[in-house]
Amino acid sequence: MHLNATLEAPNGTPIPPSPNWHITLDITPISVQERAVHLQVHYTGTTPTEARIRLQLAVPSARAPYWLIPGLFYGANRDPACGRIYPRYAAGEFDAEQLVAERWAFRADRAATPAVFAWGSEGGVGLSVGANTSLGLTGLGFGAGPDHPAAIWISLPYREEPFSYIGEPHGVDALADCHRWEPGERHEIHASLWTLPPDRHSYAPVLQVLRDRERAAHPPVEPWVDVAEAAKLTAYGLWRWHYRENPAVLIETALFDRELAGDLGDRGDRLAMHVAWVSGIPYAHALLRHGRRVGNPSYIEAGTAVIDHITANLTPTGTYYGTWYADNGWKQSWTPVPGGLHARTLAEATLFTLRALAVEPIDHPAWRTAALSNLEFALAAQDAEGNFGSLYHYETGEVLSRLGAAGLTWVGAMAEAYELFGDERFLSSARRGGRYYASFVRDETLCGAPEDVDLAPTSEDGYAALFAYVGLHRVDPSDEWLTLARHAADWMLTFRYSYDVQFGPETILGAYGFRSRGADQASPSNQHLHNYGLICTTELVTLSTLTGDPSYATSAAEHLRFARQFIARHDGDFNARRGMLTERYYQTTCFGPPGALLTLSHAWCIGVLLLATEEALTNPALTALDW
Repeated sequence: MHLNATLEAPNGTPIPPSPNWHITLDITPISVQERAVHLQVHYTGTTPTEARIRLQLAVPSARAPYWLIPGLFYGANRDPACGRIYPRYAAGEFDAEQLVAERWAFRADRAATPAVFAWGSEGGVGLSVGANTSLGLTGLGFGAGPDHPAAIWISLPYREEPFSYIGEPHGVDALADCHRWEPGERHEIHASLWTLPPDRHSYAPVLQVLRDRERAAHPPVEPWVDVAEAAKLTAYGLWRWHYRENPAVLIETALFDRELAGDLGDRGDRLAMHVAWVSGIPYAHALLRHGRRVGNPSYIEAGTAVIDHITANLTPTGTYYGTWYADNGWKQSWTPVPGGLHARTLAEATLFTLRALAVEPIDHPAWRTAALSNLEFALAAQDAEGNFGSLYHYETGEVLSRLGAAGLTWVGAMAEAYELFGDERFLSSARRGGRYYASFVRDETLCGAPEDVDLAPTSEDGYAALFAYVGLHRVDPSDEWLTLARHAADWMLTFRYSYDVQFGPETILGAYGFRSRGADQASPSNQHLHNYGLICTTELVTLSTLTGDPSYATSAAEHLRFARQFIARHDGDFNARRGMLTERYYQTTCFGPPGALLTLSHAWCIGVLLLATEEALTNPALTALDW
C-alpha cells in the first residue's frame, strides 16, 4: 500500500517535481488499522506561486469499489431508478446534466466526518484529516474507471471534481480553492490512513475513534437554553405559529417575517399539513403531552384537535391521507405518481397515534379505530417476503411500488401495536418485515424514507430503521434484532457531524457562534443540517443500555445540545419570533451560502425538539442523563 503526495496547479493539472519543493511524508503505525500520516511541505522558490497538495492512495483489488464519504456518498450514491438528480458514481460515465461521473471530489464541509473510504474484494482503505488545515478547507475524493485504477485522495485545499452539486438537478462549474505559497513557506499536515477488512461496516469503529478524538480536543456544543426552557419555547412556538383552528391543523411552515405573511399566514406561510413526517400527528402528540404535563389547556385542546381531525378523515381504503391543503383539503403524498401515498409517512402517523393512545389518560375511540384501520391495511399490503411496499394508491389500495425501504417504519408500528393490543398478527408481521428489510441494513443500502428525495439514502432512513429494530427487540428480545439495531444506528450516525464547521464572522451562523457538531446532514441530495434525529432520542439511549456502549447515548445528547441553538428566545431573536425554529442550517455551498439559515419556522423541527425534551424530562431512562 503506497500513499503518494503530489502537487497540482489551481486547475488540477499536475506540477512536475522541482527543486523548489521539498515534500516529506512520514507514515507511522499506531494500531492494527491506523497509520499516522505526517506531511511536511517546504517551498523554497523565489516568487509566490499557487499550488495544491494531493495525498492519493490506491484501493487494492477494487474492480467494483464501494465508496463512503460519511453523510455525503454511499456506494454508487444513487439508484438508477431514483427520480432525484444528485451525484452518482458509474465507471466509464461522465454526464454533467445527470450528475454522473467515474470520479468525484468534494469540499470537506459537505461531509459529516472529513474522511473517505473505499472497499474492494479483499478489503478496504480510508483517509481522514481535519476539515480545515493551515492550507484551507480540505477536499475529499475518489474515483475508478476502465482506464483508471481505484483510488481515494485528500486535497489541500479542496478542488471539487468533475463538477459541483449545489442543489440544482445538474452539475455546475467545479468549486475550488488553492493556496498561495510565499518563498520559504512551510506547512505540516497530520492525517490518518486506515486499513479495513472487506466488511463495509468496518467504518463504524473508525468513525467512533475520530468522534472521540474530536470530543477530547474540543468542548461540547453550548446550547442557548436548558432542556426545560427548550420544551417551554417549542410548545409555545408550535401552538402560536403553526396551529390553526377550523379545521385543526399544524401548518408546515411559518415565515420569520410576520409582516410579510400578514401574521395570519395568508401570504407566505405554507398552509398545508402532512399527517406525519413534516407535520401532523407526531407533533400534535408532543404538544398534547407537554400540555398535560404543565397543565396548559390551550395546548391540550390544540394537540387533541389536530389528532381528531386527522383520524376522522381516512381514505376509501382505510388509511390516512398524505396531506391536507387549505385550498383543496385532503390529498395524496408528495409524489408525482397520481394518487400515491407514501409508506413511511403513513406508518409514522400510525406509530405516533399508538404512542398517543398509550399515554393519554382518557379514551379516544376514533384514534384507536384509525390506528387499527391503518394497521389492517399494512397487513394486507405486506407480501409473503415481508415487504410492506413503499407507495400505495389512496383510492384503490394498490401497492404502486415496493422499491426501497420506506416500508420499514411499519415494522416499528407493528411492534408497538402488538404491545398495545396484544394481537399476534402484529408481532408476526413485525418479525417478517424485520427479516425482509434486514438486507438493506446489512448491505448499507437503506433508502427511500422521505417523500421528497425518492430512493436517495438519507439520515431519515436510519431513524426509521432504529425505530423498527429497537421496537422489535423490545417485544421479541433476540440478538438478531439487537445486532440490526446497532448496525442501523452506526449507519445513521454516519450523517451526524463530528466536528464544527468554520463559518465567516459576518454570516449569521458565524456571528451567533453556531456549532455544527451533533447536527445531521439531511442527505447527499439535501446537503444541509437538520435536527430530525431527535425523533429517535429514546431509541439511541435504549441501545446504549442494551449494548453497554455509551457512545449512542452520547451522540443523542450531542444532537439535543446542537438542536437547542437557534430557538428564538423572544420576538426578534435572529429576526424570528419566539419559539420559532428553522429547518435548514447551511454548512456548505448547497441551496444557500455557508453560514446562512432558512428564514422559515418548520412544524417538524419544533415538534421533534419538543418530543425529545419531553422524553428527557419525563422518561426515567433519560432523566438521569447529562443533556
